[in-house]
Amino acid sequence: MHIHILGICGTFMGGIALLAREQGHKVTGSDAHVYPPMSTQLEAAGIELMEGYDAEHLDPKPDWVVVGNAMSRGNPAVEYMLNQGLRYTSGPQWLAEHVLHGTWVLGVAGTHGKTTTASMLAWILADAGLEPGFLIGGIPQNFGLSARFGAGQFFVVEADEYDTAFFDKRSKFVHYGAKTCILNNLEFDHADIFDDLAHIQKHFHHLVRTVPSEGLIIYPPQDQAINEVLEMGCWSEKASFNAQSIKALWSTANQKADGSVFDVLKKGQKVGQVQWSLTGLHNVNNALAAIAGAEHAGVSATDACFSLAQFKNVKRRMELKGEINHIKVYDDFAHHPTAIETTLAGLRAQVGKQRILAILEPRSNTMQMGIHKETLANSLKIADQVAVFIPSDLSWDGAETFKPLGDKAQLFNQTENIVEWIKQESKAQDIILIMSNGGFEGIHQRILDVL
Repeated sequence: MHIHILGICGTFMGGIALLAREQGHKVTGSDAHVYPPMSTQLEAAGIELMEGYDAEHLDPKPDWVVVGNAMSRGNPAVEYMLNQGLRYTSGPQWLAEHVLHGTWVLGVAGTHGKTTTASMLAWILADAGLEPGFLIGGIPQNFGLSARFGAGQFFVVEADEYDTAFFDKRSKFVHYGAKTCILNNLEFDHADIFDDLAHIQKHFHHLVRTVPSEGLIIYPPQDQAINEVLEMGCWSEKASFNAQSIKALWSTANQKADGSVFDVLKKGQKVGQVQWSLTGLHNVNNALAAIAGAEHAGVSATDACFSLAQFKNVKRRMELKGEINHIKVYDDFAHHPTAIETTLAGLRAQVGKQRILAILEPRSNTMQMGIHKETLANSLKIADQVAVFIPSDLSWDGAETFKPLGDKAQLFNQTENIVEWIKQESKAQDIILIMSNGGFEGIHQRILDVL
């Protein structure tokens, strides 16, 4: 069968492409924004990538067109698909019908930490010999690819709340039928499709409604927004986690300040210890959620802790891109004030008094709409110096937004000026942290080159 994917280089759709290819289908795809690591991953799998959305990409006609949620009416390929009466479906629907049906689905949802937690969970199950399938919105370095069909009964999926397609405005995660459902946290995000937090909570409750009564919902009781979702109605078993409270079912003790070592407690009793390369309280909580999810699938907490000692983080999640002249350059996907602040806090706990030079591209739709501008400057306060890329078409006043940071913040409208600033500003022992959810014009390698 020939499957053509519109928007193939998105992290989710790229995973769909890999799964379809692994099933033996011919897979091609179109996208207007082709950049690593997804583009190189797809090319390595022998999948043909086409630049743009020309109607010619669908001639000869494929058996199925799988439509990414970035596609909209007016797109040349979409209009041709509809006019020609081609068979089409969404990515989540294709996944549900062709991959997830008949499996034990472990879904990881939440505003932050989905990719990392799903990667931890998939690795724990794999290290236990359970051969899980997975589809993750990033590339876990333990596996080297973002999706795998698997050979066992378990499938781990990053359960995104973003809408499904232009013809299906439900959140992606309602398609999956998760038996084990992790709700990491919940904040207002994706302002391009959600009106407010209550709107997102409504969709999260749709997810809760799909979890079977014999399933398990794993959640942080300290998160009021999630508590409110569960109060709307919950028909499944629940398990709580909170690294900072022994009142939760899963908690921690003897935690190092940077989160690199901690004991795991269940009902207040030690069941294992994690010693790993990750840092930050957010990752400690991610680990607890993954351990709880793995236990539901039959892996003991003790074994899960041993597995996490071998866990390698996802690409673009505090990924060390290189070290030149004793200056380290990290890449991180953080694009929400909470994620930015927790990432910087974890890094500060790890590096102590070393200077942190943070570089931010406010690229997400929500960022560009200015929804988080009131809290953005405060989220960067831990850094010693801050460079922000402010494109000319940004809808809000960057100078006013970052004024609270004073001389600490520098604003640039061209990436080459950021590279030059780093060249002049950086010195030995500095940490450079680049935060963006896009390619950022290849700034990571350009900085390494000038260093």
